[in-house]
Amino acid sequence: MKTTRGNAPRALTRYGVVVALLATLTACLAGPAQYYEGTDVHDATAAEVAGAWESEEGTAMTLRPDGTATVTRLDGEDFDFDEGWRLSGKGTWSLTDDRNGQDLRLELTARTGVDQRADATMPLPAGTDAPTTYTWRFYVDRNDRRELVLFFFFGDPDGGSTYVMTRKPSATAAP
Repeated sequence: MKTTRGNAPRALTRYGVVVALLATLTACLAGPAQYYEGTDVHDATAAEVAGAWESEEGTAMTLRPDGTATVTRLDGEDFDFDEGWRLSGKGTWSLTDDRNGQDLRLELTARTGVDQRADATMPLPAGTDAPTTYTWRFYVDRNDRRELVLFFFFGDPDGGSTYVMTRKPSATAAP
């Protein structure tokens, strides 16, 4: 269609509708975890992060001040979670900071055990094994009481499911 003065606004309106429709459809395809950039937390210290952590899933994680770590039954991130393996072992951790907030990088360098979750949606094929090394990226956040919380996304990014680690209560804490 040849654009003339009389039909130019109509052509622009059609073009605008198509652009708006494509933008809406694209936004529907992106889940909350796909474009998550960070928590904007920049004030956590390594000393504050070091210690014992746990999850509702029965995971235990100890982050030592010297940068070493021990994990017990930690699930995989993103789609790795669907395979159902849970790794235990030793490794290292570091706290990083960028414009979007802090992250905790946890590297499992020596696997000492593997468990399997019964609810795995894509179990490992027969004859294969869970990874012997693995790297997690936890986002560092604070809850309403300003306590640190570590989390990563798991499963389908459209779901936005988070795997949350909280500080393990101290055995010396008052009841």
